[in-house]
Amino acid sequence: MIEDTETVPGWLAPEELESVRGRMPILYVDAVPVRVDATGIVTHVGLLLRISSDGSVSRALVSGRVLHRERVRDALLRHLEKDLGPVALPHVPASPQPFTIAEYFPSRDVTPYHDPRQHAVSLAYIVPVAGDCRPRQDALDLVWFTPEEACSPMVQEEMTGGQGVLLKQALAHVGRLS
Repeated sequence: MIEDTETVPGWLAPEELESVRGRMPILYVDAVPVRVDATGIVTHVGLLLRISSDGSVSRALVSGRVLHRERVRDALLRHLEKDLGPVALPHVPASPQPFTIAEYFPSRDVTPYHDPRQHAVSLAYIVPVAGDCRPRQDALDLVWFTPEEACSPMVQEEMTGGQGVLLKQALAHVGRLS
């Protein structure tokens, strides 16, 4: 018997992923990158600028799937490096605790979170970053907003899928929602 060797463990082929997405929830992580001052107070929030598959431009949090046999912490670090660059220097504790869990549904009427592709469950984290962030992969830019700017109607309108709600929850969690 010949065994197929996976070159990238945990990844599904596109057709397999579509099949799974239609039958069960997929686990994700969402990360809110923040800058903190010397006392640990959040001073800025980093939001990515992305172009979606339909060509629209939006602001987004760091987000992505957890792979089969991947620890949640490792998935968080992988997506932070993928989107913010290798020298972002995120501070992720050995045993990270999410500030909330967001359930994304294909229909808009179940929760504030929407993903037309699937039912996804996302563990959401606030992650201080201390290094030089340079967006990579499909991120066009990273802009640092004050908490007040991030909650402004203009920035909130630029966020899709309920991520603006998630951002406000993160800022409330750290006492920065005005």
